[in-house]
Parts: sequence; structure tokens; C-alpha cells
Amino acid sequence: MKKPTLLVGAGALTLLVVAVGLSLRPGADPVAAQQPAPGVNTEGAGPAVARLGNQQIDLPELQRVLAGLPAETREQLRGNRGALEAWIRSRLAQKAVLEQADAQGWRQRPEVEQQTRAATEQIVFRDYMLSVSQVPADYPSAAELQQAYDSGNAQWMTPPLYRVSQIFLAVNDPQNLDSVRRQAQELSRKAQAAPAEFAALATQYSQDPGTAQQGGDSGLQPLQQLVPEVRGVVSRLKVGAVSDALQSAAGFHVLKLTGQQPARTASLDELRERLTQALRAQRQEQIAKAYLEGMLNTATLSIDGAELNKVLE
Repeated sequence: MKKPTLLVGAGALTLLVVAVGLSLRPGADPVAAQQPAPGVNTEGAGPAVARLGNQQIDLPELQRVLAGLPAETREQLRGNRGALEAWIRSRLAQKAVLEQADAQGWRQRPEVEQQTRAATEQIVFRDYMLSVSQVPADYPSAAELQQAYDSGNAQWMTPPLYRVSQIFLAVNDPQNLDSVRRQAQELSRKAQAAPAEFAALATQYSQDPGTAQQGGDSGLQPLQQLVPEVRGVVSRLKVGAVSDALQSAAGFHVLKLTGQQPARTASLDELRERLTQALRAQRQEQIAKAYLEGMLNTATLSIDGAELNKVLE
């Protein structure tokens, strides 16, 4: 089972992904995208979703942000109003700072202009290289995919998987440690006496919101994804058996092993999508490298060793 505390930071993580996605998504220019005259907001083509002084975020801008995100992140953000509003506040603050910088002629500073040119060159280079290194739509073929699968067969081993259900009791106050331990031990005794009642006990008593409503079921997962303190116990449990109460940094766990899948070789169908993406990325890199090498061969290349030495001195 996963640590219950892993669920707490989901909103902050989503916000971080959104902020980075807006600034660094492929094709976006973080420097040249905004070129308004000082104090003028050019985004406001429609009704404002939010305003801060002269700055605003309108609906088209927000829709562009959402459209540029991966589908999974976009859906998470739609369901997390707090994270979305936090991004809006951060974006408005950024616009206000840019307004102040423009009023002071910051874009015209030599060091800023130099960085702007460098950033623009990198964006143009990246986008152009993507355009000249497109991989044919029919690559890889079925035979090429099969060959790649066969040649890497030793890499496709999946580890043993364990289906574990848990009753988790948190220890939020050190003074409650003994009472929580006694409760966990009592629940363990009840579940060991009647393993078929484990799901009902988990639904009633478990404090892990991610699994309690599923009767404690955390699904199939490798040992490495389990809380370190319980890995050894899970690996020794027989299917259907219930553990004693175990203590971790977060609290107490009572575990039931409900299923196990031995290590095996993943099939080509299971790996098809990932393997196809990897092969296409590898082919695109090869095409781009060949294109750059071809550019070097179209003209005479000369390097002035004496001038180079001056730089290295």
C-alpha cells in the first residue's frame, strides 16, 4: 500500500505542473510571447476571468493554458478549483511584475536583449529540427516492433506483484501511540479470526482515504511501492492470511494478502504503445543527427586554432 501522506500534496503538485507547463511547453516562447507596450494588457479580448490592476486573464487565455496540458493533468486541474485559482493569482502577479519591468524599460537592457535572442534562437532551432526530423507515420512496422521486442526480451521482466488490503490507523499525536497500537492489535485479532470480514473492518475503521471505501484493497503492486516497514511481512504472507499490527512512520497497518502474481515476461501487446513511442523517439533522434551532419558536409568547415586557443587561455 502507498503511504497515506502521498495523497496530501496532490493539489500543490498539479499547480506546479501547470505553472511549468505554461512556461515551458514545446513551441512556447517564455520571453517573446508577451510584447505589450508598458501598462497595456493585450490579453483582454473578452470578459475577464480575473483582474489585478491593469492586468487580467480572459477566458481564451485560460482555455489555451488548459489545452496545452496533458489530458490527465488537465482533468486533475478541472477538479481542483483551489489549484486553478492559485495559478490565476500567480499568473496575475507575474503580469503585474512584467508591467513594472516594462515601465522601466527592462526589455531594452543589453543583458535582457541578449538572453531574448538566445532564447528565440533555441526555440526556432528546436521547432525547425522537429519539422525536418518527422518520423514516417507507419514506423515502426509490425516486423520492426517484433524485432525490437525479441532483441530486448530480457528487459521485459515484470517483478512479482502483490494484491494487498490494509486497515490503516494514523498516529497524529505521539501521546496516542499506545491506544492506537492497542486498537490495531485488536483489529488484527478480529481479522485473523475471520479473514472474510477484513473488507468490512477496513471500510469501517481504516483511515486511509485511498483504500478504505474499497475494503482496504490497494490493487496489484510490486514490493518496492509498499511502505518499507511492511515489505518483508507482505513477501512472507500466504494468500488469504492476515498480518499482525505493524508500525510505520505514519501509523499502524493490518495487512491481508488477497492475491499474488509471480514474476513474468510482459507480452508484446502490453508493451506495444511504450515500445512504439521509444522506437519513434529513437528514429527521430537519428534523423535529426543525420540532418545536422548533412549541414556540416554542405560547406567547407574551418576552425582557427589560434583564435580558439585565445578563448581557452
